[in-house]
Amino acid sequence: MTEQDGVSDGFYGERTLRNPDALIRRAGLRGDPDQDQHFLVDDRVLDRVPTYLPDDVDTSHVLEVGPGTGALTDRLLALADHVTVVERDVRLADFLRREFADDIEAGDLTILEGDALEVDLPDFTACVANLPYGISSEITFRLLPEGKPLVLMFQKEFAERMAAESATDAYGRLSVSAQHYADIEVVEPVPPTAFSPPPAVDSAVVRTTPRDPDYEVDDPEFFLDFVKALFTQRRKTIRNGIRNTTHITGIEHPEKVIEAVEDHDEVLLRKRAGKLAPEQFAELATIAVDVERRESDA
Repeated sequence: MTEQDGVSDGFYGERTLRNPDALIRRAGLRGDPDQDQHFLVDDRVLDRVPTYLPDDVDTSHVLEVGPGTGALTDRLLALADHVTVVERDVRLADFLRREFADDIEAGDLTILEGDALEVDLPDFTACVANLPYGISSEITFRLLPEGKPLVLMFQKEFAERMAAESATDAYGRLSVSAQHYADIEVVEPVPPTAFSPPPAVDSAVVRTTPRDPDYEVDDPEFFLDFVKALFTQRRKTIRNGIRNTTHITGIEHPEKVIEAVEDHDEVLLRKRAGKLAPEQFAELATIAVDVERRESDA
């Protein structure tokens, strides 16, 4: 058994919550910024993070990526029927096995040791995590297609770009791609002082609520590649963006695609990527797919 170094919080029922600083002391490990390790140690933030899950969320199996010394894990165990954590640092994974031995023995906690971008993820019902910032984008776009509620910690700038609306400075490929899968909300800013060691940037908690987009795309993979391509040419018009990015989109007949867009809505070709709403990207991608199929069948 571990020392009882926390207090019980009403939201977390009868569980006595571990003190994050005490966890670090017991682990005998300091966070390593070079390894993207910044442990969340502010009790107030830790207590709030899981509360951002939707009220009706299924907590039968909650996933956490990058648990560190387990302060957030402890709170998730008070809420969920089962928690799976993914930790690539062997030392931290060993500590978690010792610290949470009772939860593991009870069948409430599973520890997956390995890289979250490579391990087979379980069939989780929600994910709550203080992500390693170096893999924020990659892991987010591994999680979003699963269609489950997510509460994730990011660099503040990254979080704001995810949630940005069209025609704003922060709007870009990340905004369109993330909002294709879910409603994105920045729910809380978090200062560097909430972490040990403090990162060099401000952070923010993001909630994603899965939903189907209010537009249709025939080929989701092409749609995301198309968005990526046009934002590499964000200072160019869409007309030139289509012409200049065939190496990304794989479009073999760009001029015919442009002609088809002209027939549909010529104004779109004069716009730039940052001014297009997600549904307009979908319009363009659908036209491009239709033209390419028609030309390949000709």
